[in-house]
Amino acid sequence: MKFQILLILFCITSLKSLASEYKYLVSRDTTATASKDTTNTDSMLIYWTEKNTFGMNLSEVAFVNWNSGGNNSVSALFYANFQRDFEKDLTIWKNSATMRYGINAQEGREIRKTEDELRLSSSFGFRKDSTSNWYYSGKFSFNTQFSNGYKYPDTEVPISQFMAPGYTFLGAGTEFSHPEEELTVYLSPITFKSTFVLDQKLANEGMFGVEPAVTDELGNIIKEGENLRTEFGFLVTSDFSKEVFDNVALNNQLSLYSDYLNKFGNIDVDWQLNVNMKVNDFVKANVGSHIRYDDDVKFKEDTNGDGKLETSGPRVQLKQMLGVGVVYEF
Repeated sequence: MKFQILLILFCITSLKSLASEYKYLVSRDTTATASKDTTNTDSMLIYWTEKNTFGMNLSEVAFVNWNSGGNNSVSALFYANFQRDFEKDLTIWKNSATMRYGINAQEGREIRKTEDELRLSSSFGFRKDSTSNWYYSGKFSFNTQFSNGYKYPDTEVPISQFMAPGYTFLGAGTEFSHPEEELTVYLSPITFKSTFVLDQKLANEGMFGVEPAVTDELGNIIKEGENLRTEFGFLVTSDFSKEVFDNVALNNQLSLYSDYLNKFGNIDVDWQLNVNMKVNDFVKANVGSHIRYDDDVKFKEDTNGDGKLETSGPRVQLKQMLGVGVVYEF
């Protein structure tokens, strides 16, 4: 856990240092001296934009002699987002870091995790002229989770951990960016995807698409499972934001990926749709959904009632969110 905390602090410090010195600086030398040409000008334009968001959503239900019954419960979601964008002449560089962690405590049972995400992304683009909305672009992204995931109520055997899985995408292509419409579409015909499973037990089981361990007839491991799987494929991402009504903003993020070498046409989907409603400068409400599908992510469940989890095939993952909380942006 100490490693995860250090990683978070490093990411925050690194992103903040990019824009901490200058946001907008124009320097011009027009000093008239006998030894200098008064027509000589030296100008430098550096333009950074930054945005930091910290938020917390809380919900609580308490009962005292309540005739209809019920369990006392408290839920909390903590999240932070950091953006550092650079734009100069025909060049643009966008960086972001997102962290989310949610828990639920209910009377009579252990604390359970409801959300867990660490995501970093960086994209660099260059366009031919100042009127074009198309960029030659390269993109890198990384995402994983902070703590163990379980198939509740079983909290003895984790089904996922920090960097098990962890994903990286690195590729190049073209990006359409329309600042007035707040629309970005990225097309990459050459994208490398790496899947990390650094927990050896999960790797031996072949979870998240890595090569499983080789065993003999008695189940003894002859060769450990692989900790890394690499893919080469086609990536399409889209990000659209718009204020549909006063103080009501819609954000749609979509990512589609297909591997050329393994079942090309079988698409990994990551789709988030959120509606953010602003009450005032510090209080906001959010309604959203998150859909995932990855053919390499197998699920575990007790299918025969023997108390043991069996590995089954891939399924559509769906998460729905509704929250009201305090947000601080600067």
